[in-house]
Amino acid sequence: MILNLVPARGWTPDFLAPTGVGSIPELLERVRFTPRSQIRADLALMAQWEPIPPWARNLPNDAELLQRVYDSLDQVCAVVLSPYWTQITNAATADQGVRMRQTLTGGMEGILASLDPRRIRWHPPVLEVALLSGRDDDLHLAGRGLLLVPTVFGAGTPAIDTDAAPQPVMSFPVRSDHLAKTQSWLIPPAQSGPPTSDAALAALLGHTRAAVLTAIAEHPGCSTKELAAHTGITSPSASEHATVLRTAGLISTIRHRNTALHSPTHLGTGLLNT
Repeated sequence: MILNLVPARGWTPDFLAPTGVGSIPELLERVRFTPRSQIRADLALMAQWEPIPPWARNLPNDAELLQRVYDSLDQVCAVVLSPYWTQITNAATADQGVRMRQTLTGGMEGILASLDPRRIRWHPPVLEVALLSGRDDDLHLAGRGLLLVPTVFGAGTPAIDTDAAPQPVMSFPVRSDHLAKTQSWLIPPAQSGPPTSDAALAALLGHTRAAVLTAIAEHPGCSTKELAAHTGITSPSASEHATVLRTAGLISTIRHRNTALHSPTHLGTGLLNT
């Protein structure tokens, strides 16, 4: 049912793609509390661009049918999304780390020019985006800004949600080299064994500090909060371990506004490779 409402190419009802941050269970719960009026409006908007499955036409008025759709969404997430969430977030975090560094060196102009040169072009003060649908429109931000979201989904092309609140959202493909560094998309993380060198590195640095150094190398430009999430420790503990690694010359830390961004040094990378 969900795959009928979310075509590989085309329009997706907004209520099935809630904006904002949150875990998978939180976002699924947010979908379940969508007002019926919004579902009705989203389906009407979708119908302007492509046919709606006949069974979905009465969706806003049929509580039992709506419950089946929500259960279908839960099942899809459990089977095709949750097992690979680590790889997905790793790829997105790595891309965000690069964008952070681009901000420090080339500003927003550098980021906009490098997102997807084939389909996204920055001609100040206009950002031109070639959508897969071929839709031709003008979007005036009116001071709201534009939220950039790296994604592993879609057909390798950018997408824009003009109705997202509090600002429009543009998703763009994560860099292919970041995807290449992740584990196989066909093997859930639990089935992948650790490298044989992990034990030696842990014996040298200690298990937690070795995990912190490895996480920084896998996610260059990560913040202390992100580092804590990747290693399963608290932010103060992540900060303490990062300080020790920085003092030893294994990582470098730069600040962007009020955020510390950690990256491996040549010495740190060499230690991991050894």
